[in-house]
Amino acid sequence: MREIHVIGIGAGDPDQLTLQAVKALRSTDVFFILDKGETKADLTRLRRDMLDAHIPEGAYRIVEARDPERDRTAGGSAYSPAVGDWRSARADLYERMISEELGEDRTGAFLVWGDPALYDSTIGVLEEVLERGRVVFDYDVVPGISSVSALVARHRTGLNRVARPVQITTGRRLAEGFPEGVDDVVVMLDAHQAFRAYADQDVDIYWGAYIGTPDEILVSGPLAEAAPRIERLRAEARERKGWIMDTYLLRRRPAEG
Repeated sequence: MREIHVIGIGAGDPDQLTLQAVKALRSTDVFFILDKGETKADLTRLRRDMLDAHIPEGAYRIVEARDPERDRTAGGSAYSPAVGDWRSARADLYERMISEELGEDRTGAFLVWGDPALYDSTIGVLEEVLERGRVVFDYDVVPGISSVSALVARHRTGLNRVARPVQITTGRRLAEGFPEGVDDVVVMLDAHQAFRAYADQDVDIYWGAYIGTPDEILVSGPLAEAAPRIERLRAEARERKGWIMDTYLLRRRPAEG
């Protein structure tokens, strides 16, 4: 029986690897890495650096494949079908890599940024491969330090306040309105800076980009004051690197009186 590890490797800092993750790395024969193109080559390099730091040279093999392109222009009712098509294309790729590159009695692994359970497709894609029934394997999941956890740690704050809920959502959802009954909202996958719509409200922001890497950028403060700075820093960073991964917490201030 083939074995697959789905390993959360943290938000970018090599020191965020857990002992459980290191143990899983050392029990792996083949690592499957998706190439996202030259623009994001440093993401692949960070993965390789982690492997080199924890596994003896020559003790493992890497199999790389080009990540399928996703239709990022799809919106509204077309968004979910577009994501579904992209996941199925990934499932085709995973199925081929596992069947052709991993022996029946060997162990493979996918290295997942942050935590595999939070806005990541790896688990769902592997389940789709298993449902097809053409390749058989077992898999486990090693949790990782998410960008959400790393963000609030770097800002020395918490996700929630006493007796209050916190919600994790996407920029696409935030653009539809601030979640009802929630004053602390973590936003991921926001390509269009949806926070700008709330700059006229009593809201604080804790923002971070490239969290845990040498390129890390942090900004916090009243949203009205911080938003222009975040927009500028974000544009400069994207121009410099060609890509950006950022996360932020929006926190409504309590009403006075």
